[in-house]
Amino acid sequence: MPSSCQYIDTSHGMIAVEISEGGGPDVVFIHGNSSCREVFNKQVTSPLFADYRLIRCDLPGHGQSSDAPDKLRTYTRPGLADAVLELLHTMKVREAVVVGWSLGGHVAIEMLSRSQIITGVCLIGAPPTGVVMAEGFCGRPLGGLGGKGELTPEEVDRFIAGVIGDTAEPFLRQAVARTDRDFRSMLFAGAARGTGVNQRDVVTATSVPLAMINGADDQIVNLDYIDDVPFSSLWQGRCFRVANAGHAPFWQTPDRFNAILSLFLADVAPL
Repeated sequence: MPSSCQYIDTSHGMIAVEISEGGGPDVVFIHGNSSCREVFNKQVTSPLFADYRLIRCDLPGHGQSSDAPDKLRTYTRPGLADAVLELLHTMKVREAVVVGWSLGGHVAIEMLSRSQIITGVCLIGAPPTGVVMAEGFCGRPLGGLGGKGELTPEEVDRFIAGVIGDTAEPFLRQAVARTDRDFRSMLFAGAARGTGVNQRDVVTATSVPLAMINGADDQIVNLDYIDDVPFSSLWQGRCFRVANAGHAPFWQTPDRFNAILSLFLADVAPL
């Protein structure tokens, strides 16, 4: 699907954003910790979404975006949410469905708590936790690598294996290695301070339709915890578990994932 890349200045730094040529409703994709916008290649090339305008950006400190000028402000979940919302405001986006993976899903929930432009949210591998964040995860995610500053080449490989598995392409390794060395440690320090909203409260009170799509074999998030969250507007009344997929079902089993996402978009953002 044809797309164009732009570089937009924001108070959180210069953000690289890629926009497809579809003329339909806006769908915003937000990647995970130490990833980049290309991780959604298998969605933007799918004919199922050809008629939507797909927007995917590199978060500050990632990909082709600049590092944040004020890292303490930006490198938290609410800071990243503010960065994406500022980007969308600059682009004059009036309504959008947000698809967030892992950290991107947590950013989407933060956005949902502070903006009226969101008409639907799809969360992937992003447990909406409350005061006790640990209950949404399986042990110590990625052995602590998700919150470590600079990673060795061996740790980069372990990080990628944990989030993508053995199907990763070279750009994903480059993305992890490129990520601002201060990002991961500041992100986790912010979470430890309790920055941001109580995400469980947000998803149990919102009237915005929310789809939850997880890989059935995800070793990072606690799927049973997610299934027990009393979502107020859970699409189709259940959390989806995609067979033969781990933390990134949209990458590992794109056909199955895309089929579910297309049905969700048909309901919340019909063409």
